[in-house]
Amino acid sequence: MPEPMIGHNVFFQLHDNTPAARQSLVDACKKYLTGHPGEASFAAGTLAETLDRPVNVRNWDVALHIIFQTKADHDRYQNAERHLRFIEENKGNWKMVRVFDSEIEV
Repeated sequence: MPEPMIGHNVFFQLHDNTPAARQSLVDACKKYLTGHPGEASFAAGTLAETLDRPVNVRNWDVALHIIFQTKADHDRYQNAERHLRFIEENKGNWKMVRVFDSEIEV
């Protein structure tokens, strides 16, 4: 049985959650968090304002979604220089960060 892929989903709630601040974090995600070894898929974006059903969790501003080929790829990414620089440059506006990692079956 092949090793499962890793889904790395991060939800950021911002102190300054203006549209400009949200876009700034999405842009930083694109700058620092794309193109890492073993990255099978990357996406980042803001809360979908028009989707407001009772089941929608809405206490976040920006979402990051990365799928890694292997756990080793995920682990390497965690200590990658560009990932650490992303954290250092952006953490000052983070009110809360939630990380949801999962094993992906395809």
